[in-house]
Amino acid sequence: MKEGLVSFKGIKEGIYIYIKDGDFQDILDELEEKLKDSLDFYKEANFLGIKAENLKQSQIIELLYLMKYRYDLHIANEGLLEHMEISEYYTGIKEGMTKFIHSTIRSGQVIEYDGNIVIIGDVNPGALIKAKGNIIILGTIRGVAHAGIDGNKDAIVAAYDLRPTQLRIANIIGRKPDEETLTSGIPEVAKIKDGEVYIEPYLPNK
Repeated sequence: MKEGLVSFKGIKEGIYIYIKDGDFQDILDELEEKLKDSLDFYKEANFLGIKAENLKQSQIIELLYLMKYRYDLHIANEGLLEHMEISEYYTGIKEGMTKFIHSTIRSGQVIEYDGNIVIIGDVNPGALIKAKGNIIILGTIRGVAHAGIDGNKDAIVAAYDLRPTQLRIANIIGRKPDEETLTSGIPEVAKIKDGEVYIEPYLPNK
């Protein structure tokens, strides 16, 4: 493994991670090694994002989610949103009003909005999310999501882990396969193709 690919730089607001050009697996291994060596210290830190020379957006997102979900580190909301590039998920409705929710949506809660909804947290079973625009979840969804409720088939649903009880875009219902699958470590996107709802990894630079 080539050393010196990953470095940490602290400023007043928190820590940025700087990554040099190199093999992605080497970068991943070095990041994990450095996090494990000083995990107690980093548990108290506020990570602002990743600055990389040649990584794809999907690779940066994978690193951020590894930090957030495997090591339970605090990633600033802006650091996640900067790399999600939400407007690139879809081609039909790139702009509009957006409602941001900074909490987990629990069973029995109903969230409805005339524009896009961004949830920074999980959506638990029994919760319902409805939007005329897109639904973006920086976490796991196990409840019900209905995007494009006014009939817009260009709307999408995106999440770190899509495991909905039911997923609907416009008037078309889709479900993830019943069998358990391992997450890829990058966001997944549900959108309509050929009249059906498809769920696939989000790979912006592929």
